[in-house]
Amino acid sequence: MPATTTNYSLVSTLKKYVNSSVVLIFFTVLALICANIPGVKDFYFSLWQNPVSLSLGSFNFFSHEHHTMNVGQVINDFLMAIFFLCVGLEIKREILVGELSSREKALLPIIGACGGMLVPVLVFALLCPADAVMQRGLAIPMATDIAFSLGVLSVFKTRVPIGLKVFLAALAVADDLGGIIVIALFYSSHINVTFVILSAVCVLLMVLGNIFKCRRKSFYVLLGLVLWYTMLNSGIHATIAGVITAFCIPATLKKGTGHYLERIRENVNRFPVIDVDERHNTIVLTNDQVHTLKSIESAADKMISPLQDLEDNLHGLINAFIIPLFAFANAGIDLSQMSVGSLFSGVGLAVMLGLVAGKFIGVFSFSWLAIKLKVVQLPAHTTWKAFASVCVICGIGFTVSMFIADLSYAGAGDAGVALLAQAKLGVLVGSLVSAVLGCILLSKTLPQDLHKQS
Repeated sequence: MPATTTNYSLVSTLKKYVNSSVVLIFFTVLALICANIPGVKDFYFSLWQNPVSLSLGSFNFFSHEHHTMNVGQVINDFLMAIFFLCVGLEIKREILVGELSSREKALLPIIGACGGMLVPVLVFALLCPADAVMQRGLAIPMATDIAFSLGVLSVFKTRVPIGLKVFLAALAVADDLGGIIVIALFYSSHINVTFVILSAVCVLLMVLGNIFKCRRKSFYVLLGLVLWYTMLNSGIHATIAGVITAFCIPATLKKGTGHYLERIRENVNRFPVIDVDERHNTIVLTNDQVHTLKSIESAADKMISPLQDLEDNLHGLINAFIIPLFAFANAGIDLSQMSVGSLFSGVGLAVMLGLVAGKFIGVFSFSWLAIKLKVVQLPAHTTWKAFASVCVICGIGFTVSMFIADLSYAGAGDAGVALLAQAKLGVLVGSLVSAVLGCILLSKTLPQDLHKQS
């Protein structure tokens, strides 16, 4: 991929996630305020317990084992499945044509991500007592929030070498893939064989759609909705349906890019050449010219693969609605029910140190070893100090960490309620410490002038 294309892609990605991180911060603060104002907090916490129904006769789409889901469950299970659909599309694109598409590009971020997942789990295990309920949260500090981490990096604008931006973005994507695997393997309940078979049929139909070159997004989205319902009731966590659907959505075109490019060229050539003096004149198009323009528009639309088109369309919904709503519903912690010691013992401490220390040690040590063994190279135009500073930012774990915390403790009774609040506090404080510490270190270690970079 040419350097200019890579740079444009990174700028676009950074802008997207910077805007998302600002919105996330706002709704996180708003949730904390609502959860701690007398008279408001009761309404805030009860809001998520209201039942939600999308029914046709006796069938309710938002039901799990014949029990109607509440608002909080719809957000965490259904809307987050759409979030993971978008994550899956991004992972697939990165594997096919992005920063995970070759060994040279992918190896360092993947190695760093492996360390960033394993060491935080070890830190959590060492700090938490050997309690079966507490140990459910082992995976909470594994995740790196791509929106917040890239948002922090964007503060330094042109001071950040391209190689570091690529490393952090690719590592966050690989991290998300690891989180998805963990959710699929360890956060499933008792298995309903009938619904598992129905889920497999949905996946088979999507695979057959690929084989027979079906490129209609509606076909895969509708099957994805059915897959979500069957997986919800199968015992496998429903958000995995979003990832499976994403990997089944075609990334290729039915007739190839060249076919549509040639069609566009032929249609454009049908229009007369306009003199310079006439360029600002309004020309009433003939019916044939209108038909030709629509043909150009149709060909241009078909040049974009279903995968890239759906990913592009989903980003607005994800960043402007789903993630802010998720943050607002899950970041609210009643601090009056917690003591200062909640952050310095048990789950709160394990999550916080897992993010602040575990993520840094894991990402940096695994990367350092791979570079010293000459398996990979340090990103171009950077130093070890700057690289270590970016590794600190990897401790910003918000969306997926909060999500895994909810999976870990939401169904564990009264003890689980207290542990969930501690875990959320650990996520918030750990992410904040990583962000602030990362900013301080980056301001000292990044070069002041990057004009000498090639």
